[in-house]
Amino acid sequence: MKIITYNVNGIRAAITKGFPEWLKSTDADIVCIQETKAQPDQIPSEIFEEMGYQVYIHSAEKRGYSGVAILSKLQPKHIEYGMGVEKYDREGRVIRADYEGFSVISVYHPSGSSGDERQAFKMLWLEDFYVYIEKLKKKIPHLVISGDYNICHRPIDIHDPVRNAKNSGFLPEEREWLGKFIDSGFIDSFRYFNKEPHHYSWWSYRANARAKNLGWRIDYNMVAVPLEDKLIRAVILPQAKHSDHCPVVVEME
Repeated sequence: MKIITYNVNGIRAAITKGFPEWLKSTDADIVCIQETKAQPDQIPSEIFEEMGYQVYIHSAEKRGYSGVAILSKLQPKHIEYGMGVEKYDREGRVIRADYEGFSVISVYHPSGSSGDERQAFKMLWLEDFYVYIEKLKKKIPHLVISGDYNICHRPIDIHDPVRNAKNSGFLPEEREWLGKFIDSGFIDSFRYFNKEPHHYSWWSYRANARAKNLGWRIDYNMVAVPLEDKLIRAVILPQAKHSDHCPVVVEME
């Protein structure tokens, strides 16, 4: 089973850049998408349905903002839209697909880069998301939580850890939260297989950052520890260029 997470930074724009053709070539079973930036009626679901995917969308109330989706070739038993907290759910940040024996979440964590108010919102979200997952694990221990976490965990995950030490996405309190989240029972699947530096999943559009590989690894497939023996492979695909992010893959039995 192949699961891909991809922040497409606007699904309509990604489609014009060849996202559907690329996706077809991957033969992925489940695709977790973030930043759709579209309402359900603005997303041409038939493009993906023709490939065999069922399309589930949780959009933000604000048009052209945020939004998550799951494309699935497997038939889910249930789809859960949101996490049951109105201030987050109206931003379209969480969607969950429940299957026989496991569940997959597509999540888009807030960015705090626009200022103090959104950074405070991000930190509150992180604590509430942690509580939500702690409760969910008791009901569904076999979780895969895929998405844009908007946090680099360690210095190896960012091109310039010294200069970025006071920037949102690499703040000590954010990194501490991500460490706590992993220690609560999750595997950072990419790092499970890959220990080398210079692997990133997001690059600024400024200063030719992508060509120079001046990036951040902020997109993750977090796999619950009880699924460890199912892990086969995990890779980042920087050659896919439909967004300022790139896809991240985990393969499991």
